[in-house]
Amino acid sequence: MNARPQASKLSRFGILAIAAVVIAVGCAGASADTPAADHGGTEPVMTDTARLEDALRRHVAALSVDIGDRTSFRPEKLARAADYIRGVFEQAGLTVTEQAYDYHGLRVANLIAEPAGAGTTAPYYLIGAHYDTVPGTPGADDNASGVAVLLELARRIAARTPPVPLRFVAFTLEEPPAHATRFQGSRVFVKELADSGGRVLGAIILEMVGFTAPRQAYPVFLRWAGYPEKGNFIGVVGNWRSRRFGRAVLRGMRKNPRLPVESVFVPLNGWVLPDTRLSDHAPFWDRGWPALMITDTAFFRNPNYHTGRDTLETLDFAFMAELVRSLESALDEIPPAR
Repeated sequence: MNARPQASKLSRFGILAIAAVVIAVGCAGASADTPAADHGGTEPVMTDTARLEDALRRHVAALSVDIGDRTSFRPEKLARAADYIRGVFEQAGLTVTEQAYDYHGLRVANLIAEPAGAGTTAPYYLIGAHYDTVPGTPGADDNASGVAVLLELARRIAARTPPVPLRFVAFTLEEPPAHATRFQGSRVFVKELADSGGRVLGAIILEMVGFTAPRQAYPVFLRWAGYPEKGNFIGVVGNWRSRRFGRAVLRGMRKNPRLPVESVFVPLNGWVLPDTRLSDHAPFWDRGWPALMITDTAFFRNPNYHTGRDTLETLDFAFMAELVRSLESALDEIPPAR
C-alpha cells in the first residue's frame, strides 16, 4: 500500500467521510479448527483449514523471508518474486502471460493468470494483488499476505470450473516511487486493456489482508459511524460506481460466519477520503470500472506498516484462510458476464 498521509489530514478526511460514506456491517463469528485425527500412530491427517494455513504461510515465507524487500532498487529480488508467483500459478494449472514494460531501463512485469475454462475474451472479472514492497521491509502484510491469498484462491478456483470469466493478476510497482504514476503496474494494465478495447466487469484488489489486533483505529469520528472496536474484521472498500458489484461480493463473503466484514463506499472516486485510494483499485475507479479493495485497514491497524517489523510472525494465518473461503463464496455470487 502506498505511503501514509499525515495525521492532520486524516482528521479532516475523517470528518468529510461521515457525510460521504455508506456503511454496511457484516456478520461476526469466531474462527475454529477441527483437530487433525491421529490414525494409530501415523502422521496426523491435516484438515483443509490446516493445509490452507500452511500453504499461506509458505507463500508469505517465500516472499518475505527467502526473498525479502522486493523493490525496483533490488531488481533481482523483484524478479525472484515474479518467478515464484509464476511457478505457483503454473503448478496450479493456470496459463500465465507476462505483461512486461520498461521502468527507467529496468524490465518489470505484471503476471496475468488464466484458469482453464474461465473464458478467453474480455470482459472478465479480475482478482489482483501487488507483489512489490517499499525498501527496507520484508513486506509480510504489505503485501505478501495479499499475494498468498491470491495464489491459494487461484489454486482452489483452478480445481473446478470458474463460475465467471476470471483472471488473477499479480501487479508490480504499486509502491513509491512508481505509485500514482504511469509506471504503476495496475495503471499499465488498465491502460493497455482499455486501449485494446477490453474492459473489466469488476476487480477485487487484495491489499494487506493478514493482520489482526485487539484494537482498531479509524480516522477521527469514524468510530461513531458503527465500526467495531476490535481489529478482527476484513474491510471492503468501493466507490459509488462499484456498489452493485460490491453488494454481490459482500453477499457471498457474509456466507462465511467465521470472518467479520465491514464495508465502505465513497463518492467522487474516493477523493473526499484519499486513504481509500491508496492501492491498485484506484486506476480501475479512474477508468470507470467497478473495483473493490479488500484490506485489513493497513496503517489504521498494523503498526508495522512500511517498517522492518512487517514480518511473517505478526500475521494471522487463520484469518487469511477464512478470507480465501469468503472470496471463493463471493465469486459464486457475482453476476455472469453480459
